[in-house]
Amino acid sequence: MEAPGFWDDPDSSNKKMKELKNLKDTVDTINGLARQYEDIETLIEMGYEEDDPEMAAEIRTELDSFIEAFENIRISTLLSGEYDKDNAILKLNAGAGGTESCDWCSMLYRMYTRWAERKGFGIEVLDYLDGDEAGIKSVTFQVNGENAYGYLKSEKGVHRLVRMSPFNAQGKRQTSFVSLDVMPDIEEDMDIEINDEDLRIDTYRSSGAGGQHINKTSSAIRITHLPTGIVVQCQNERSQFQNKDKAMQMLKAKLFLLKQEENAEKLSGIRGEVKEIGWGNQIRSYVLQPYTMVKDHRTGEESGNADAVLDGGLDAFINAYLKSQEK
Repeated sequence: MEAPGFWDDPDSSNKKMKELKNLKDTVDTINGLARQYEDIETLIEMGYEEDDPEMAAEIRTELDSFIEAFENIRISTLLSGEYDKDNAILKLNAGAGGTESCDWCSMLYRMYTRWAERKGFGIEVLDYLDGDEAGIKSVTFQVNGENAYGYLKSEKGVHRLVRMSPFNAQGKRQTSFVSLDVMPDIEEDMDIEINDEDLRIDTYRSSGAGGQHINKTSSAIRITHLPTGIVVQCQNERSQFQNKDKAMQMLKAKLFLLKQEENAEKLSGIRGEVKEIGWGNQIRSYVLQPYTMVKDHRTGEESGNADAVLDGGLDAFINAYLKSQEK
């Protein structure tokens, strides 16, 4: 009997076909850029020949479109990490600030869902916990799309909000913090050894706005890895077994990333430390009062249009981070 080939494995075949499609889309985009570049050159020549200054506006529009598309292609070439092309799993946790931070958590959740919609990515909520009075205490969701993890890994860290609090009767300015954890949705089986005695597995009732399959039975799963303190949760799947499988997959991805970080720290001689969700640890600040400004403290990238950023306009910040990591 002839041994099965690579294409006989349905999963491998589907993955290969997806890779081929992505490569074809990239080639089509580059060919389109080449044509657009030639069109711009032609427009410039026509503008000189006809001495028509009104063509400058049309040329500027075409040039801006070309630069944006070219920049997107250049950024995509920086996504060369082992799992950059994978889907991303994000977990938002409200920190210091009480109800205000829970509201800030819901604002960030909306920001990332709007960004994903602009990219044509899908959103799947895995776990959801309402705030005591308003907003979201924590939410875990998956962003499905090409290079989702490669883009969103830059968002990992503490996000700080400064504004006039709607929950403060005196209308005082309030500072709130939310942490974001990001991991790849690694589908293949990772070589991560986990001992059963190192796990505490709890079940609880699914609740909240976590998706169409959420119910009132004790099917939700929370897994705590005792040696590291890592906690993962899932309540979106149809059964307790499926929730457990997804949670274990998330735990393995977290442990894999932790191992990578530890190895990097050893090589560079840097001692890693756990940072609190509070003052001095933020990667980005969003100031709404007394002025509007969003600033990334790692890259210096900033925007005076905070509303646009909170509506999903994150590309400038993500791109600046990726460029800063370019070697």
